[in-house]
Amino acid sequence: MTTYDSDLLQVLNERGYVHQLTDAEGLDALAVRQTVPGYIGFDATAPSLHVGSLVQIMMLRRLQQTGHKPIVLMGGATTRIGDPTGRDESRKMLSEDTIAENIASIRTVFERVLTFGDGPTDAVMVDNYDWLGSIGYIEMLREVGTHFTINRMLSFDSVKLRLDREQPMTFLEFNYMILQGYDFRHLAQTMGARLQMGGSDQWGNIVNGLELGRRMDGVELFGLTTPLLTTADGGKMGKTASGAVWLNEAQLPSYDFWQFWRNTDDRDVGKFLKLFTDLPLDEIARLEALEGSDINEAKIVLADEVTKLVRGEDAAVSARATAQQTFSGGGKGDDLPTLSVPAEGIRVGAALTELGFTKSNGEAKRKVAEGAVKLEDETISDPGYLIELEEGAELQLSLGKKRHAILTRG
Repeated sequence: MTTYDSDLLQVLNERGYVHQLTDAEGLDALAVRQTVPGYIGFDATAPSLHVGSLVQIMMLRRLQQTGHKPIVLMGGATTRIGDPTGRDESRKMLSEDTIAENIASIRTVFERVLTFGDGPTDAVMVDNYDWLGSIGYIEMLREVGTHFTINRMLSFDSVKLRLDREQPMTFLEFNYMILQGYDFRHLAQTMGARLQMGGSDQWGNIVNGLELGRRMDGVELFGLTTPLLTTADGGKMGKTASGAVWLNEAQLPSYDFWQFWRNTDDRDVGKFLKLFTDLPLDEIARLEALEGSDINEAKIVLADEVTKLVRGEDAAVSARATAQQTFSGGGKGDDLPTLSVPAEGIRVGAALTELGFTKSNGEAKRKVAEGAVKLEDETISDPGYLIELEEGAELQLSLGKKRHAILTRG
């Protein structure tokens, strides 16, 4: 494995964050000499980021842990446009109020993971609408547009993908890479940012930004991307059968969040412990080496540590206690998701879908037919089964061995 002189690159490398680096030697030397302000951009298309963004959030944490300054860039302006990267269709437009509410909600997770303040290594959160919202169109064309060629812009995968599939890309979206490049230049000018990090799909956008800074201001900037993160079975990280794994409590109960990590594939435990926890590498090596049923110890540690970091200590303790009650003691854990059943009752398929256990009533029917659905300990075989509850009563509805919820009378 490559070794570095700076704590920053050494930690990022040994924990598995590094995929591409524009100038490893130059960044390594800079990180030894001075505090490096570095940033990652996040769009505010929803009130929460999901687990797929957690690698990037943890990179900012590593930046701060090794004595450097994290800058969280919220895309208040670029969210209004939409990043075409990896998309087949245009993103729907959001109102200014919705974007502001999303940014405020997203910030709550960053405040747990990073230390904000006015110090040299304290994190800051900025919104690119503050500068892109006021820049004139002619000014942007004259100062920035001359540094981008259509030939090069058409060569990027994010554009080629849409064109090859004959999916329309608006002129608005085509401008995204120019605005993102300008962000790097602006943050370098105003906050001394020298490093932009992101996922591997952002490599072209990052390179655009550092080249723009070099051409316009003669400043040396650096870029670093993480590998595409997939699970051992080839799935996309953070995607489950029931949808995205959200970081915020309002979008996903802490029990479900904890359980997601507890259900990690044996082959991914070591990788996830390195990426998503602060445990020492020697302890991770010990946990990773566990075999058979003992590997469950490592999965519980993973679930505890990530939930504690993202949701807080109380959420982790409560989620673990609920899991123990549900799986070991045969009880109904306090932290299980709940669904209020109306007086007239609810069909079992509708309950599964409303809880997010299934994506549709059709999928729910298939699960019932497979014998995967239980009410308390009784397997439900009729997809039209009507669940009715008396006042004050509650029942546990289960899909398979890992998805559980409490039904109460509304």
